[in-house]
Amino acid sequence: MNFLVTGGAGFIGSHTVDLLLNHGHEVQIVDNLSGGNLKNIEHLRSHKKFSFINKCINELLPSDLNPPDYVIHFAGIGDIVPSIECPLDYIKTNVLGTVNILELARKFKVKKFVYAASSSCYGLAKIPTDESNPINPMYPYALSKYQGEQAVFHWANVYGLNVNSLRIFNAYGTRSRTSGAYGAVIGVFLKQKIEKKPFTVVGDGEQKRDFIYVTDVADAFYRAAITDINNEIFNVGAGNPQSINMLIDLLGPNSIEYIPKRSGEPEVTFAKIDKIRELLNWKPKVDFKTGINLILENIDYWKEAPLWDKDSIHEATKLWFEFMK
Repeated sequence: MNFLVTGGAGFIGSHTVDLLLNHGHEVQIVDNLSGGNLKNIEHLRSHKKFSFINKCINELLPSDLNPPDYVIHFAGIGDIVPSIECPLDYIKTNVLGTVNILELARKFKVKKFVYAASSSCYGLAKIPTDESNPINPMYPYALSKYQGEQAVFHWANVYGLNVNSLRIFNAYGTRSRTSGAYGAVIGVFLKQKIEKKPFTVVGDGEQKRDFIYVTDVADAFYRAAITDINNEIFNVGAGNPQSINMLIDLLGPNSIEYIPKRSGEPEVTFAKIDKIRELLNWKPKVDFKTGINLILENIDYWKEAPLWDKDSIHEATKLWFEFMK
């Protein structure tokens, strides 16, 4: 089959492309490299079933593509904190960009459209969190990803497009973003470890996140694409939250500098994953300790990442503290 993977040079997208090619499928990537990295797909350059289109999803045209059978849509802006400062960019990319890809999928009459949604749509959720939890986006990134998901199901209802949406919890692993924006905790810590600088721990480090390894996420998207089950929402997490202090223990000895907690962020994220286990026969395979060891074996990937410290994080999160009260 021919798969179109938007954001395929990115973190989860590139691992999903590897999986698809390993299963013998043809894969077209669309990525403007605003968040993706050519290093993530360099090993695929000579692969006969792989092609790469450097283009923004808002500008993608039917003539740019070989007609795909399936679409897996990862492309978008993923950094949470900057969404407070520039919400319009998030709406343009994560909502209108998704609509453009939906229209392409409709014109090509694809067999399935799979959307990369975010568990941030739940806000300060009850735990464990299942797919019926009330929706409460707390910041523009969360809102934009949820509105993108709403568009996906609108195209399913109006145009009969077969879709599935996967709400990703705290994905981690090799190839995670090294962009200039203040982002996910593991990437921040890895650069600090490389430079022998203190880990900047939000709060007391006892907050927990449902970390799910990237290859397990890729497997979930593949299953959501090829299944006969349509128009469903699935949580994708490990169902086993880990504390930031546990993460620090696994990363190894380092000094710590504590920074203020941020309003609007949950104390615990905890995915209830019964639905995806039952309907897609999916389960996490990589435990947290193994996943962190895999990252540490590839830590040089983060050498070029920005180095964050207490002062630069304070500057980057000023608007967050101003508006998120």
